[in-house]
Amino acid sequence: MPSDPREVQAAPDRYDVQSVRSLLEKLFLAADMNRAMARDVTECLLAADMIGHATHGLAIAPWYLNEIRAGAMKVQGNFDIISDRGACVAWQGRRLPGAWLINRAIDCALERIEKFGVVTVTIAEGHHTGALATYLPRLTDKKLMVILACSGPTAVGVAPYGGTRSMFTPNPLSAGLPTRDAPILLDISCSITTNNRSTQLAKAGMRYPGEWAIDAEGRPSNDPQVVVSGGGSVLPVGGLDHGHKGYAMALLVEALTQGLSGVGRKDALSGIIMNTFLQVIDPTAFGGSAHYLDEMTWLTDACHANPPRPDVDKVRVPGDQARARLQDAQKFGVPLDRTIVSALTPYLAAIGEVFPSAI
Repeated sequence: MPSDPREVQAAPDRYDVQSVRSLLEKLFLAADMNRAMARDVTECLLAADMIGHATHGLAIAPWYLNEIRAGAMKVQGNFDIISDRGACVAWQGRRLPGAWLINRAIDCALERIEKFGVVTVTIAEGHHTGALATYLPRLTDKKLMVILACSGPTAVGVAPYGGTRSMFTPNPLSAGLPTRDAPILLDISCSITTNNRSTQLAKAGMRYPGEWAIDAEGRPSNDPQVVVSGGGSVLPVGGLDHGHKGYAMALLVEALTQGLSGVGRKDALSGIIMNTFLQVIDPTAFGGSAHYLDEMTWLTDACHANPPRPDVDKVRVPGDQARARLQDAQKFGVPLDRTIVSALTPYLAAIGEVFPSAI
């Protein structure tokens, strides 16, 4: 068994994108999601696999289906409005699917952005959101900036810098920055790795590439088991050396998602919950769209033209690799590990379907 997750693994099989999309949507419709919910959740998970975020792709579809069966992910009803001041909106998500809630928040922002220039929506107590990067193109395609962050008020996994007890989730922070060409799309966590990735590595008997965690006594470790079952913690971005930076980022995300949402960690909730912060910015409300796009295009071009290090082919900007993977998946099929197909097989059998053959 390889000990380094960066070691070359067997290439995943490729599957027709539309066939996978249709089957996944059928699974969620059979679980009593309405068509809009099923569509949004399907697109979120499928897009994650297409851009290379396999930890948040079809691999978590069985978990979603189990959460629905258990009543933990709600699929009926609507969100509640906590506050609405036009440009500032707060919703109670009522544990409805995170993908559906975020898309409704984007709809809300698009309806109001021309009037207000900046629209911010917080969502308390939604269910899992999936990969944040999958939502950004809806806004960057319209030449709008977007900041999107989330965190789980009932989950932990990351200790504050200098501490030993987990307090935060990895607290992803994403942003979409349009240019005149392809947008800059960033999706980063405030921790070195995620809880999902730690679990996957532990199950495979693999280790982190470096000392990405600390055990319950605060000793550095490259073993994900210390996080999954040993009471340890994933380190913030920067690790033992500069982890105060990731810690500071985590506090910012906590303020945006827990502090502003109306519900947070102090409320001692239980179950799977995600709090979300969405902010959409129209450059025309500031220095002007033309200036903004010219500036961001110049910046992107300058980064791409920067002389690369000897071990780098070309300097990229965030989003370049995901875009290349997306185009590859559209052309050759979405890559899926065989374990993902195996995990979905019994759920498909229950509705009289089978997974399509690999291309």
